[in-house]
Amino acid sequence: MEFKELGNTGVLIAEIGLGTWRYRGEAATLRKGIEHGATLIDTAEGYYTEDVVGEAIKGMRDKVFIATKVSGRHLAYDDILQSAEESLYKLETDYIDLYQIHWPNPSYPIRETMKAMSELVDRGLVRFIGVSNFDIDEIEEAQSYLNNYAIVSNQVRYNLNDRSIERDLLPYCDDRDMTILAYTPLDDGNLTNIGNSMKSNKMKILEAISIEVGKTMGQVALNWCTSRKNVVAIPKSNSLERTIENCGASGWRLNSDQIERLDEAYS
Repeated sequence: MEFKELGNTGVLIAEIGLGTWRYRGEAATLRKGIEHGATLIDTAEGYYTEDVVGEAIKGMRDKVFIATKVSGRHLAYDDILQSAEESLYKLETDYIDLYQIHWPNPSYPIRETMKAMSELVDRGLVRFIGVSNFDIDEIEEAQSYLNNYAIVSNQVRYNLNDRSIERDLLPYCDDRDMTILAYTPLDDGNLTNIGNSMKSNKMKILEAISIEVGKTMGQVALNWCTSRKNVVAIPKSNSLERTIENCGASGWRLNSDQIERLDEAYS
């Protein structure tokens, strides 16, 4: 597994992590992913998977990097503190590596939200602060209320079929060494549907490149994501076999010609 620095923190995280949105698998599947190097696990209070993550990391807390999120419905100062405590309880840990705001909500003053996030870091309950589904203006406003800490990451949708962040958000984060956690990096399986007899031209190119490199289409699609400087991918799979396959998307790299062909095909 290859690792990338989280923001400017000096902390390295796996470039392929384990997503748990709509996760219905067992703790053993997550543990197998960890054994294969996917030591970044992403969850959220709204996913209702923090308990299975807590079970999966028993006895190996020091080997994993746990990212979770506070719901956009719980962004009042006291609510954030309570949500964090509940997440810590479900995860069976005494600290969260990366605590993220799940989505922006203008119903709550962002000043109070960020005050609570800072408080959690001050108390040693959270190591780093991140956001999710934030645009540039929302990131800048949130950061303006953090005097002592930086927003180190933004978790957003990114895959070959959805490259909208490349217009503005990805360059903005690159310029500031802010990590992008790419969720749905396989586009809910739409990038790996090899049984489709009416393959599009772009899927044929993805398949051809997978044959060239001796990897699956899913592994190529994930490697394309992580070929971007500050992007890590957090695919979700309930399957033990597919989880291991996803981990195999790291440890090698598409060459520049292959990346260019995919960029052009999926433009």
